[in-house]
Formats: sequence, C-alpha cells, structure tokens
Amino acid sequence: MKTRLSNLRKLMREKDIEAFVIYKFVNVTYITGFTGDDSVALITDDAAIFITDGRYTEQAQKEVKDFEIVEHKTGIKDVLKEYIKKLGIKRLAFEENVTYGQYRELKEALERVELIPQAGLVESLRMVKDEEEINLIKKAQSITDRAFEHILNFIKPGMTEKEVALELEYFMKKNGAEDLAFDTIVASGKRSSLPHGKASDKVIEKEDFVTIDFGCKVSGYCSDMTRTIVVGKASEKQKEIYNVVLEAQQNALKNLKAGITSKEADYLARSVIEEKGYGPYFSHSLGHGVGLEVHEGPSLTFRKEEILKEGSIVTVEPGIYIPDFGGVRIEDMVLLKEDGVINLTNSPKHLIEIN
Repeated sequence: MKTRLSNLRKLMREKDIEAFVIYKFVNVTYITGFTGDDSVALITDDAAIFITDGRYTEQAQKEVKDFEIVEHKTGIKDVLKEYIKKLGIKRLAFEENVTYGQYRELKEALERVELIPQAGLVESLRMVKDEEEINLIKKAQSITDRAFEHILNFIKPGMTEKEVALELEYFMKKNGAEDLAFDTIVASGKRSSLPHGKASDKVIEKEDFVTIDFGCKVSGYCSDMTRTIVVGKASEKQKEIYNVVLEAQQNALKNLKAGITSKEADYLARSVIEEKGYGPYFSHSLGHGVGLEVHEGPSLTFRKEEILKEGSIVTVEPGIYIPDFGGVRIEDMVLLKEDGVINLTNSPKHLIEIN
C-alpha cells in the first residue's frame, strides 16, 4: 500500500493537487487496504488521514498502514473540517463521482476552501496491476474455470436458468470465493441474444444455445468469463455463428498487446465479424478492465483512442446476438504485455455440445 500511496502523491504533484479526499469504496480500499465501508481518506503530500466510525476502528487498525486513523463521532465532514484547518489546506480535490449529498456536506463544511472536482485519479493507477493484484485475479479465475468444468456435468434439459446459476454460485463459494463478481448471466435459447440476460425461470431445452457469463471475488478482486454451449446437437447455423465469434476472439488474442489503442484492439475482433456479415449483431465493445471492480478501465472500445498499458488485465469478449434466434459470446481475461497477452482463462472454448 505504501507504493500505491506514493504513486498517488506523485500524480497529485503532477496535477498540482494540494489535497485529495477519496470517497469511492474501491478507491479507498486500493489506497489504504481497508475492506470495510463508510470511510474516507484525506491525502496531502505530507499527511494521510483515514476517517471511519466506531464500527470499523478495530478493523482499520489491523488493515490500514501508513495512515493516521481517526474515528469520527458526529460525521465525516466534521473531521474533514478539523484536519483541513489543521493542515492549512486552501484547495481540496474530490472525486467527481461523489453523491450530491457528499458534495453538499463538503461545501457546507468547507466554506473558505476551493473545491476542485477530479475525475479518474485513483482509477488511472488501478488500471495497471501489481504482482499481488495479478495473483489474486488468477486465484479468482482458477475458481471460475473449475466452476465451468463442474457445470458442464450438471446442466440437463429441463433445468431452469436459475438452477444453473445457483449451482455455479454455490460451487464458487464452496471452493474459496468470498462473493460473486456480478449477478450471474445464464441465457438460453432465444434469450441468448440478450448480452446481459440474467438467469430467469426459463427452462433449458434441447438444441438451445446456453450463454453463461459469471465470475467471483477473491480478497476483493474479480474474475469474469463467458462460454456459450449447446444442449443437444448444434445446428449448422449455430455452428456458423459460434465459429465466427471464436475466430474473432482468436484474432484478437493473437494480436492484442500493450501500446495499441482501445479502438485498434476492438477492431481486431470487429473486423472479423464484419467481414463475415454479422457486424450489426456485435452490439458492445471488445472488452473492459477487471480488478476491484468487474468493469473498470481501460475500455477496449471503438469509441476511444486510449493507449493500452502493460500490466492491465482486460476481457476479450466478442459476441454475435441475433434477435429471435440466439447469441454467442466467448470471453477470456488476459494480462497485457508489450509483446502480446498472457491468457488467465484456461477453460476450453471449442463448441461444446451436451447430450
């Protein structure tokens, strides 16, 4: 955590930020190591103050290093007011995504202090993972891979999507996951054309596509993977769509690397899908960063020219979604390197037919 705090202070100096207050839970966790909530961090070049309440003081004393831990009695704003006056702070940066209520509290408590909204300061640091973060994400993905292997022996025609999701979730938690990374997606038959089709009461039938998108958390860090299978024997149309998505993903995995732009990364898969005539049915970006949040920077999207950095962990998840027919998505998580990627996902991705 000391290195993260040092990196944040360096970034603050580059942006001429005198003091910075962090409210967002995952950003507080990233900078301080604290895993509770309802706490904030106030950072200057010389001071690091962690403000929490009586519920979390003992926990903070165990988890938070290199910060002065302060327990508030009447509210976070009163402690902020006290320390901002004590430290002589005239200009305070705050996260742009604070709630209106949090901003109003700051405004009322700090009448003579200039408040400066700041977007993406900690998030820019979080994009590049250190060794500890990479290992935790690998552990989460290992559980996810094992869960997929397990669910292939579980799915049968006649089950509901919710039953499959529940079994996945139970298996992951039983095998070391502390929580789900997000609500499990199980979408079968025509519902598989819904990119975010959460598990429903629909019964899985023979010859259905079944798209399963799921992940878990280990020490706060997420995994994320998607596989699409067929329950029964795949039709020629299903095979065609599946193979186009697979080819698109393989082209992206082969050519993706740090140093290219988000737009260039997205095109590695999109160009294949467009060439095969399915361009209008690829309705989202190629991927996104994964870490303390399952969706974080960078975005592998045609809408951005952001340069991808070595050390980022991103998803590679092209898809084709045809209304009233079904859809396919194949998703791996990879670590970006200067000369390519390291794939953290080990589940098979040939077209699996469950008989």
